[in-house]
Amino acid sequence: MRTSHEHDQGEAAQAGAGRRSFLRATALLGAAATAAATGGVALPTVAEAAVSGYRPDTRSRRFTLAVMPDTQYLFDGPSIDKAPVEAALRYLLEHGKDENIVFLSHLGDLTQNGAAPEFAAIGEAFELLDRRGVGYSVLAGNHDVKSSTTDQRGATPYLDVFGPDRFKGRKTFGGASPDGYNTFHLFEAAGREWMVLALDWRLSDQGYAWAKGVLAAHPRTPVVLTTHELVVEDDTLSDYGQQLWDQLVKDHDQIFLTLNGHYWPAGRATRKNTAGNDVHLHLTNYQNRYFGGAAMIRLYRFDLDRGVIDVETVSPWILGRAAKGLNELERQEIELSGDADRFSVDIDFASRFAGFAPEPARAARPAARMLVPGTAAYWRFESAVSGTVRDLSGRGNDLTVVSVGGGSLGWSADHHPDQPGHGSLEFQGYKSPLKGAYLKTVDGAPLNRATFKDGYTIEAFYRLPADWDASHNAWSGLVSRTGRNGSVGTVTDDPDEPLATLSLSDGPGPQWAVHPLNQQQLATNWGDETAREKWWHVAVVNDGRHTILYVQGCPVARNPHAPAVGIASAGLPWLLGGYEYADKIDQILHGRLGDVRIVGRALPVSSFMTH
Repeated sequence: MRTSHEHDQGEAAQAGAGRRSFLRATALLGAAATAAATGGVALPTVAEAAVSGYRPDTRSRRFTLAVMPDTQYLFDGPSIDKAPVEAALRYLLEHGKDENIVFLSHLGDLTQNGAAPEFAAIGEAFELLDRRGVGYSVLAGNHDVKSSTTDQRGATPYLDVFGPDRFKGRKTFGGASPDGYNTFHLFEAAGREWMVLALDWRLSDQGYAWAKGVLAAHPRTPVVLTTHELVVEDDTLSDYGQQLWDQLVKDHDQIFLTLNGHYWPAGRATRKNTAGNDVHLHLTNYQNRYFGGAAMIRLYRFDLDRGVIDVETVSPWILGRAAKGLNELERQEIELSGDADRFSVDIDFASRFAGFAPEPARAARPAARMLVPGTAAYWRFESAVSGTVRDLSGRGNDLTVVSVGGGSLGWSADHHPDQPGHGSLEFQGYKSPLKGAYLKTVDGAPLNRATFKDGYTIEAFYRLPADWDASHNAWSGLVSRTGRNGSVGTVTDDPDEPLATLSLSDGPGPQWAVHPLNQQQLATNWGDETAREKWWHVAVVNDGRHTILYVQGCPVARNPHAPAVGIASAGLPWLLGGYEYADKIDQILHGRLGDVRIVGRALPVSSFMTH
């Protein structure tokens, strides 16, 4: 809480109840009913018991960091009500799995007066997390220590309850400063280590030295810094916050996000650090709102694939009271939806962390590892093509180069980051006039006759250049089977189309058009547009009944439901980078082509070459 002479900057209440809030409320009715039946005693709920063995998914690229700001008005002398805090902690337990909650950070001012009975009460509430081994951090705010002195103040009731001894042996606990007021915590998420650096509300010189030592000892770990005072309002730091920025945050690129309470209303600031990167500094505090903020929590939902942190603010205690019917003020607080309380932060995590923890390039994988059961052909391009390109499956489906108009194939070390082979062929197709070079299977290759009636998986990596132009480059094939559609019978389609082609439309986007054994026309799967100057993985999977087109391991929308069995064959070659029409080469790929694999069965996404 800010001191008494500071001006109240309260904001207008936001009514955030909607369908999502209703669903949350109904999920928590059991907790509310249990609390009511026991007179508010913190007994484990059925939902709590069900998640007692919950552990975060440390590999998922989506995870949640929970934040609880100032709870001091709930622990104020004779006025102690721990129910809101317990409701918030139960919410974390009950939703830990579906939210993939990895950690909770309290931002200080746990109590109003820093008195032993106040700390005893909130300490009991946090035993809900202690009993289940859930990682969390706390830190001292000004009301917790009733002092403007630094972290060298000595013994306090805060240290008695939330000192280092409470956290010793906990999996996420990294250590504490000698005085006990500063701690760091490590957790695993998205396959890497992250740190919460929880700092006292006033660092001493010794505190700064300790914090710098912790950062130096973990030079590749992204850091969320939590403290009680830093941001005072939008785009503004307090005097102490500016000192903390100057002496610690700005010169340590690992710190990408800071969280503090103390002031209200909620606000945000962004600063460029010495490395030239953005640091997001967030103020969250709701003690000025109904029921002292009711132990409201912030959920920071990290999504590394989307490059975003989605932030939401919710009151589990009020949600849990919905069964009784909410009063007017509770209805305004159930979920906050204002811009300061519900927002998204865009972060390209790989780029942001590259200066201190660059993601290592994935090593090339041996070709033998790609030869899953049923592999019919596997080609990779780890050097320039001269003569024959061998089929690494050993089945004899070798490739030869065909030049059109004097065109040739180039080579590049560029490749999709998850591609097994490190290299790609550079196709330089152009139309009109048609010019370039492509690859085709040799005469007599077993692949030329295969019909795949029991299913198939065709995978390829590709990248299109910035100058890819639909007027000259559209409808080139990544992988295609020659032979006229009409040669095996067709009812409604153009008889001169090839029997099968994984092509790039004028979007450009992948399209799979095939003449199945059980149809007299082409079956077509349409993909969405794919950006130029970016590597893509595409896969066509048929299980003997239906076909699904995948881009980056994700199924596309336009996958037909009609049965499609196998691939019709005229006994003619397959092409890489080429597309025939009316039995003549009609278009050549303009772009890079990486590893290509054909398997005679349906593969799950987990068996694609990207895994």
